[in-house]
Amino acid sequence: MSPAPLLEVRGLRKFFPVRGGALGRVVARVQAVDGIDFTVAPGETLGIVGESGCGKSTTARLLIRLLAPDAGEMRFDGATIDDGRGLAALRRQMQMVFQDSYASLNPRLTVIDSIAFGPRAHGLGATAARARAAALLDRVGLAPERFAGRYPHELSGGQRQRVNIARALALEPRLLILDEAVSALDKSIEAQILNLLVDLKASLGLTYVFISHDLDVVRFVSDRVMVMYLGKVVEIGDVETIWNDPRHPYTAALLAAMPSTDPDRRTETAPLAGDPPSPIDPPSGCRFHTRCPHAAPVCARVAPILRPAGIRRQVACHLDDAAAGHPGASSRKETA
Repeated sequence: MSPAPLLEVRGLRKFFPVRGGALGRVVARVQAVDGIDFTVAPGETLGIVGESGCGKSTTARLLIRLLAPDAGEMRFDGATIDDGRGLAALRRQMQMVFQDSYASLNPRLTVIDSIAFGPRAHGLGATAARARAAALLDRVGLAPERFAGRYPHELSGGQRQRVNIARALALEPRLLILDEAVSALDKSIEAQILNLLVDLKASLGLTYVFISHDLDVVRFVSDRVMVMYLGKVVEIGDVETIWNDPRHPYTAALLAAMPSTDPDRRTETAPLAGDPPSPIDPPSGCRFHTRCPHAAPVCARVAPILRPAGIRRQVACHLDDAAAGHPGASSRKETA
């Protein structure tokens, strides 16, 4: 029997208003996240992938409540997340590491003061907070006697990201949201930070939501992966299952676009043609149908729902729904 989810999201939606005209009226809305559902089990890493503008980072900010959702429900460890009294408690349980390691830190605070700030704000005494900060610096590979008194501009990008990870751990959270946390680093430093994250997860019993555009990195760190396209979840499941047998055409295109040093896997034709449609006016039906090589008339009329496709995998595609009326659905089922 699988454990109860640590994080459960149902119908999460966030539209951003676009204003225009002399009076600044709302003339359109950017449909950044449009009714997504997913769960994160205790101790797992859920990777979130997709093209720029698909809603990955907006989803992260909604989870941590840096943005208020327009609709939907989020439950953490069985309790509903809202903007009331439970938000401070949520921030102790859920923390976030951002992409820009320099902008994430206060340039006027020393490293140890940045890490100790959160615990002090939540009631821990100054001496105890600084002791916890020093211990966390050591845990992330920065000797406190060398780095505690330094300022952000005195550190390299990798060192600053280690400080950000230590700061995120200072409130002893159970869930870390990592939004492109290694994408700004060169490959050697990226590998060190990834290994650090793996070690911290094992030693502290953490759960991760890991957002990245780098599919190789996602495969390395994730247990499951969620693929987003234009504000929607198109596929979610075990990482190796999806890598070996992508069911949604968009997932297959993403994996086909990955660079390879194997000459037998040389990419000779572009997996996808054209740019993603505007999130202000997304296509009707399946949002991917304007770029999908398997599109049928039903795809433009009816939006597919996220439905089970085998064990521990869900897909939102008419090809995996025999009742949808897609001409390719029957042959797809026969070869599944």
